[in-house]
Amino acid sequence: MRNRGFEIVSDFKDKYINLPTRKTSKSAGYDIEAAEDKIIKAGQMAVIATGLKAYMQDDEYLGIHIRSSLAFKKNLNLVNSQGVIDADYYNNEDNEGHIMIGLINFGDEDVEITKGMRIAQAIFYKFLTIDDEKNVDTIRSGGFGSTGE
Repeated sequence: MRNRGFEIVSDFKDKYINLPTRKTSKSAGYDIEAAEDKIIKAGQMAVIATGLKAYMQDDEYLGIHIRSSLAFKKNLNLVNSQGVIDADYYNNEDNEGHIMIGLINFGDEDVEITKGMRIAQAIFYKFLTIDDEKNVDTIRSGGFGSTGE
C-alpha cells in the first residue's frame, strides 16, 4: 500500500522533472523545483508549474512553504503565504492534481526562475476533524478555489 509520495503529471513525463527529495536526514521539507523558466517582475506575481502531483492519506495534506533563501535573498514569497494541497486534489479530472506554486516578488528587481531551481518546500501533515463532522460529498474539480470562493 502506498502512503504518500510524489509523481510526475502526464504533460511533464518527458520534461526531465526531478521528484522532490529531502536534502538531509532531519529535513522536514521535500524541495520542489520549477518545471519551467519564468521571470517574476518586481511587484508582480507569477504561477510556476512544478510538473508534480502528490498522493497521501485521507487525513493528511501537503503544506507548501517558501524556501528561506528565496524569501531572504530574492524577496519572493508565496502568494497565499502557505499552500495547502488536499488529498482529493490528486488525479482530479480538471488538472490531474498538478501542483502550481504562486510566487510574489516584493523586491525592486525582476527575479529569474529557471527550470530545476528549488522554489518551495513541501511537508506532509496530519489534520484533525471535529466530532460532529457532516458528511461532505462535494467532488473536487480542480485547484485554486475549486471548492468555492
